Amino acid sequence: MVSACLVIMNRIQTRHLIDQLNEMLDEAASGKFQEKIYDESLMSALSVKMHAFLTQTLTSSGNLQKEKENINTLISDISHQTKTPISNILLYSQLLQELQLTLDAREYSGQITEQVEKLRFLIDALIRTSRLENGIITVTPAMNQIHPLFTQTLRFADQSLSAKNLQLLIHLENETDTAFFDMKWTLEALHNLVDNAIKYTKEGDTILLSGMPYELFYRIDVTDHGIGIREEERNKIFTRFYRSPFVSDQEGVGLGLYLSREIITAQGGYIKVKSQPDSGTVFSIFLPKGQSQSVPEAQELD
Repeated sequence: MVSACLVIMNRIQTRHLIDQLNEMLDEAASGKFQEKIYDESLMSALSVKMHAFLTQTLTSSGNLQKEKENINTLISDISHQTKTPISNILLYSQLLQELQLTLDAREYSGQITEQVEKLRFLIDALIRTSRLENGIITVTPAMNQIHPLFTQTLRFADQSLSAKNLQLLIHLENETDTAFFDMKWTLEALHNLVDNAIKYTKEGDTILLSGMPYELFYRIDVTDHGIGIREEERNKIFTRFYRSPFVSDQEGVGLGLYLSREIITAQGGYIKVKSQPDSGTVFSIFLPKGQSQSVPEAQELD
């Protein structure tokens, strides 16, 4: 009789413990978890530990959110505090060039304009990267057509293409092809890859922008006949601020490829690269055709 009572009591206590754990987990999942005082007896030791763990997790989550808010404020301040001085310097430099200056003075004025433009580009790139990394800006994928993505990329790159007498050819198997992506951010990622191809392609050459549908992904290739990428650098080129020692004569800050990978990965896609020195490069973006695809790391093409 006593044994039966003990078994029943043990079951009741176990059931109560399970109910406590379930209640805490449900509250944590719904974001309503609050600190409570539990009996720290032997039978409730597990629930006390679970409670302590969830409390710590909740505190860490709150601190992380506060840190993100602080970063957002800092980024906004940097953007605001630098925008006006940079714009003023550019304006004064342009006004100087309208005056009757000596050749040397005109050259110096032009160099000021060029360097300030570089500074503005760097600050803008850093702000976009930081906001994306900290979740301040989020990509919002939706079903979009590929053709508008290509035509807008061509329009944005037109000036750079003309400066080097390059052609950007577009090839689509079907102009009605679609994929699941954020148009604005994917346009920036694709433009970065095209801009990279322009930098390292000889004057008068051709760059190909092509698309090909697969069963689960849509593949976009940016193909150039430029200087190529050495094997030992292929795993480094997507690193933030990485600049190859073999292209030190080219302008850049080492953020374009990094930002492109972050954008594509954030929406369930990935990037591959295939290249040989002096034989050109193919950057391939793989965009999901739906919402449930896995996300491999950026890698080389087979």
